[in-house]
Amino acid sequence: MYAAAAQSSPGSNMSSPAPAANATSSTPANSPYKFERGYPVPGTAELAYNNTDLGRAIEAYKFFYPTVSTEGHLQDFIDLDNPNKTAVKFAAGPRHEILTGNGDTPYAAGTLDLKANGPMVVELPPGTYLGLVNDHNMRWVVDMGRIGPDNGQGGKYLILPPDYLGNIPAGYYTGKSDTWKDLLFVRYLSPDGNITKGLDALDRIKVYPLAKAGQPVTFQFVDVTNKTFPNKLLAWEDNINYWKQLKAIVDSETTPAQFRAMYGLLQSLGIEKGKPFNPDARMTSILEKAAQTALDEMRVNSFANRNPERIVWNDLNWEWAPLRALNTTTRDFGTASFQDLDATIHAYFQAFGGSASLGKREPGAGSIYFVGLRDNTSAFLDGGKNYKLTVPGPVPADLFWSATVYDVDTRSMIVTDKDRAFVGSVSTKPQPNPDGSTDIYFGPEAPVGKENQWIKTIPGKGWFVYFRIYGPEAAAFDGTWKLNDIVEVK
Repeated sequence: MYAAAAQSSPGSNMSSPAPAANATSSTPANSPYKFERGYPVPGTAELAYNNTDLGRAIEAYKFFYPTVSTEGHLQDFIDLDNPNKTAVKFAAGPRHEILTGNGDTPYAAGTLDLKANGPMVVELPPGTYLGLVNDHNMRWVVDMGRIGPDNGQGGKYLILPPDYLGNIPAGYYTGKSDTWKDLLFVRYLSPDGNITKGLDALDRIKVYPLAKAGQPVTFQFVDVTNKTFPNKLLAWEDNINYWKQLKAIVDSETTPAQFRAMYGLLQSLGIEKGKPFNPDARMTSILEKAAQTALDEMRVNSFANRNPERIVWNDLNWEWAPLRALNTTTRDFGTASFQDLDATIHAYFQAFGGSASLGKREPGAGSIYFVGLRDNTSAFLDGGKNYKLTVPGPVPADLFWSATVYDVDTRSMIVTDKDRAFVGSVSTKPQPNPDGSTDIYFGPEAPVGKENQWIKTIPGKGWFVYFRIYGPEAAAFDGTWKLNDIVEVK
């Protein structure tokens, strides 16, 4: 707080005391910085700025990770589709690098470019569709289908651009985006596990600009099941390319007001909308170090999380994914008072896509995910060892359940010569035991006669598993049903 300077009256002797001749400011013993008379000594300012820039870069990296992850997936799909004209559909497998994607249900995915065509309509027919729209920052816009307001009965969804001020016509479920580019993601859950039927069902989705409502729909879904596409994010996330991609997004996208402080961090690092990004050698080194450091810290947060509430059942090692339910009011993981940054990092380092049904721990139409990182001794899972998971029956699933194995480095389905990374109750139809339980095996070699319920792993690599329940019932939450720990088989 600034105060007015004291005014002396004529003839007064008021004056400021002279400083002591040898006055200095002591530096705390645990400080890396040194001062004389309160001023930084040579080298201290440089060290302080380097540390400041590194700290800001690490936190900015983590905060914008969902944004860059969305860009990576959008680029994967844009290489194969044409925004607002086509989208891709595929029966997902290890050849498709999607963060914790799974092969039980086929996917449709594409880019909605709201700047190019204004409000877009996504029209779903009745059926077991699970759909969502996320903005460029992976923030929730709307859910559709069985997890949306149409509750599987079909409906028209209107996706509005950030600057939209026009009238909203009747007969639509609406979602307003904060960004120009959005991701459309839809799955179809075939009750009998028939993937071909699921792919055909995706063709019945209609996508068109609101301005062309009532006209013939020309939008098409292109089947890329047999194509291979890597996740571009993985090539950027530990180097300067992460920042280059983020700069391109900043230049082309909106700047939501709720991110204002975080854009301030980027500006201090040389990333500002409409201005060149030309980091010098010092800043390049800092940004490279920040990318690797932040990525490592996110890996720790995801695979060795310290939140005690991550545990599903206190006597077992299964963990929740995500750590908390998505807040539809704030459109993120958090409350009206704060965004839970640890929960956000945990969710989006492992997975891709945010839904209002994500993380809901209650019976309903969506799905719940249990993450297995450790065996019953609390040791991390090892690709060179053999394990067994006994799934108690009946599983409290209104639809079906599945277990999918992921590579810890790509967080995508594990790639082996088996070309399958999952076992599911309807997709692979494993043989149950006489007591109604089902055994699933993991390891480099299949147990004799159990190949259909075995997932191959790779010696020398870690892996983790998502156990999914689609249409979870009460027993999945009230403790009357528990998923056994994974046990090493000697």
